Amino acid sequence: MKSHKSAVVIIPPESLWEPIQRLRRRYDRKVRRWMPHITLLYPFRPPELLPEALERLRHCCALQRPFRIALRQFELFRHGRSSFTVWLRPEPAAPLQALQQALEACFPDCTEQSSYPGGFVPHLSVGQFRGEAQAAERFRADLQREWEPIEFQVDSIAAIVRGDPPEDVFVPVTTIALGDA
Repeated sequence: MKSHKSAVVIIPPESLWEPIQRLRRRYDRKVRRWMPHITLLYPFRPPELLPEALERLRHCCALQRPFRIALRQFELFRHGRSSFTVWLRPEPAAPLQALQQALEACFPDCTEQSSYPGGFVPHLSVGQFRGEAQAAERFRADLQREWEPIEFQVDSIAAIVRGDPPEDVFVPVTTIALGDA
């Protein structure tokens, strides 16, 4: 069983949120519901089934090692002719892809993030853009010119949940350390 009321994500340290949130407050219609994050598994388990799932997550995470990533480059996902998601590319991608693969192996029914034609693409969304491709590219380039890269250690993942409106803001229920084996 899966639910859109829970997810497994990487949350940057809160001390680094402001530059990301400044963009998200301006351009992301989902800023109220989601904290800055990199999605690993979504949808995940219904909140009432999380205790069992968290034990499996702890076991999977114990076998993973912490790593550093940087958010340097803005990219665009295109959705149809005139709709785009603007996102930051975490670098290097390989440890994030390996972590997501390991978690998906523990939860083989949670393949939504890897089922895209290009597979799992680690990303941190900062907003949406509507318009022609050239305008979207100019928007991306403008954001890039002003951006100061952010780096942080990924040493844990978070399980997050939300309720029904108006209580539909995701909140962490737990963080799980990587490499506790």
